[in-house]
Amino acid sequence: MKTFLKPVIEIGPLVLFFLVNAKAGIFVATQVFMVTIVISLSLSYYLDRRIAIMPLVTGIVVLIFGGLTIYLENDLFIKLKPTIVNSLFAIILLGGLAFGKSFLSTLFNEVFQLQPEGWRILTLRWGLFFIVLAIINEIVWRNFSTDFWVSFKLFGMMPLTMVFALSQFRVLSKYQITPDDE
Repeated sequence: MKTFLKPVIEIGPLVLFFLVNAKAGIFVATQVFMVTIVISLSLSYYLDRRIAIMPLVTGIVVLIFGGLTIYLENDLFIKLKPTIVNSLFAIILLGGLAFGKSFLSTLFNEVFQLQPEGWRILTLRWGLFFIVLAIINEIVWRNFSTDFWVSFKLFGMMPLTMVFALSQFRVLSKYQITPDDE
């Protein structure tokens, strides 16, 4: 997918969720979030002829928990979505490691060529990071207002994730397979 469009397509639904929540509340924002997630996944498929697994899992959970939020008129379900998604990713990554598999290498082998030890380190770190994100989400939604939680999703979780991802470049550099290694 075009480098410029990918972040816009992936972050767009969250930005709209934030904006609509500020104007119309969590229930309308959840409906908009659900619709824009479907549009985002459809655009991803249209542009790449495939949907990456992480946005797909996130989209499915948004639709399930967003649907429960709307149907039951209870914002608890949409607030639990980040905890569940991050916990699922942590379980998959750390569970894979327990069985000697690095699922990050499966997801990102087209982007990065790393030695097995590099994939193992990245998988462990990302698995633990997803646990931290799940815990942070639980703390925020349980102790702050819904508006604060929505803002934190965009202005807290996204920057934390970007800083964490950038902090992994040392591992990428150290374990990168170069033409000399082959």
